Amino acid sequence: MHYIEVKDLSFYYDEEPVLENICFTVDPGEFVMLTGENGAAKSTLLRNILGLLTPNKGTAFISPVNERNEKLAIGYIPQQVASFNAGFPSTVLELVRSGRYQRNKWFKKLDVEDKEHVERALKSVGMWEMRYKKIGELSGGQKQRISLARIFATDPDLFVLDEPTTGMDLDSRREFYELLKHNSKVHSKGILMVTHDHEDIKQYADRHIQLVRKEDSPWRCFSMDSCKEPSNPHS
Repeated sequence: MHYIEVKDLSFYYDEEPVLENICFTVDPGEFVMLTGENGAAKSTLLRNILGLLTPNKGTAFISPVNERNEKLAIGYIPQQVASFNAGFPSTVLELVRSGRYQRNKWFKKLDVEDKEHVERALKSVGMWEMRYKKIGELSGGQKQRISLARIFATDPDLFVLDEPTTGMDLDSRREFYELLKHNSKVHSKGILMVTHDHEDIKQYADRHIQLVRKEDSPWRCFSMDSCKEPSNPHS
């Protein structure tokens, strides 16, 4: 089965073509990275896939169910998602733990497995040591990291991530990519991630989809150039 299936997708802003002839899939257990130069409409493509925009041609489909035939859970992180103000009352730990309540636990105490899941999520983004800090005391980059940790805590079937490592240092990015790879291979999660760090990430990802400018079209029009296997997909 496919978690994401994009067929011959084209999208226009008014009469201006932005995306043309995009075709790809993302399956359970697959880690796919999406790259392109600035202005390559990568975020626009994600919004078409998620149903926030409507393609002018073709289709973008997300499976309604996961491999277990249960309702598919999606974890979406847009660019610069964090917008908590200085008065936000929660601590880092409380916010990330709240993600576990989406897994049918609204009236239950979090168990050991839940707490371990939250700890791994915070450590993966380098925020475990700051777990008792108030959200409003954090920098913008730190708020971005805990937003990522909360998505991990919800344990979705499909991750759709738009440049999620903004503000992370190299070590933090590598730990984050390792966690994504672990989730795809061990827990059969589907992952579609927009990134500029394609050299850093290619050893972790299964496929690389690149949006390139079309030579015979207006400058804003992009199409899919390749679906390449990384040079070392199993490292």
